[in-house]
This record gives sequence, C-alpha cells and structure tokens, in this order.
Amino acid sequence: MPRLDDSGSQLLHAGQNVQKRAGRFWQGFSDFALQDNVLEVAVGLILAAAFTTVVTSFVSEILLPVLSLLPFINRNFEEKFAVLRGGEHYSEGRRYNTIKMALDDGAVIMAYGTFLNKLFNFLGVGISLYTIAHVYTWVSKDSIIKNTVKCKFCRKRISEKAQRCVNCTSWQDGREE
Repeated sequence: MPRLDDSGSQLLHAGQNVQKRAGRFWQGFSDFALQDNVLEVAVGLILAAAFTTVVTSFVSEILLPVLSLLPFINRNFEEKFAVLRGGEHYSEGRRYNTIKMALDDGAVIMAYGTFLNKLFNFLGVGISLYTIAHVYTWVSKDSIIKNTVKCKFCRKRISEKAQRCVNCTSWQDGREE
C-alpha cells in the first residue's frame, strides 16, 4: 500500500510537470502569434474587411441607385430577376413585382440583379485597391504592382526586370538565340 508521503510527492511532481508543459505551450503559441508577419496579416485582413464594407456601401447605396435611374433599368439592381418557372398564382396577366413575392408563391427565379450588384461591388473593390497601389507607388517610389512579361521560350510569366527565366532558366536578353 503506498504511503501518503509517496503519493503526495508524486502528485507534486505531476503538477510541476503539467506546469512546465503548459508554460512551454504558451511560450510556443506566443512566439507564433506575436511574430511580425502574423500580426501584419491580421491587421491587413481587418483593414481589408473594413475597406470592403466601405466600398460595398458606396456601390450599393450611392452608385447603384443612380444607375437605376437609367430608362432601361427602371428599378434597383437587386430587384431585377427573371421567372424561370411560375408559382401557383402566376399567369401572364399577373406578374411578380419583387423577388420575395415570387419566392413566396413558389416560383423558380434567376436573380441576376443580385449578381450584377455583387459584380459591381467586386469591380469597385478591385479598382479602388489598384488605385491605392498606384498612389502608394507614386508616394513611396516602392512598387506594389509587379509588372510581368512572358518568357520567349516557355511562355510563363516572369518579372519584367528578370534577366533569366525562373522556370526554364533561359536568358531574356537574347544570349541564347
């Protein structure tokens, strides 16, 4: 039968072992999570999400309402849809005015206006980011946008400043012709 002193010392030793492992785990996690590149990526993702929200708001609340004033559109883009199969109460004389009305009646619809709205949002975010990259290049003289050309031999994209292709190792200045 184990003595009380033996089990107490084993318990104390086990507790110290768990404490060491937890300390090593926490140290490793903090080394990983607090690295410069991980923090930069986290901040970049947060800024990108905020930027996307602003551009989405601009497109859907400022740009699209103005575009919906054009005579051939005559309503908001988000409410543009085509009925693929009518519901119970659908007839040529009675059409659906909204997407909700069509879905409530059991119709199968193609909501192409929602797609156009998301496409405009994507283009707005892309053009805005491209503009910011150009302004950054103009201000700092450090280019974010890397211009590329096709290799003459393997036709893969490489940097326009490259002297040799990284894919097929051919010289780009005509030495091998």
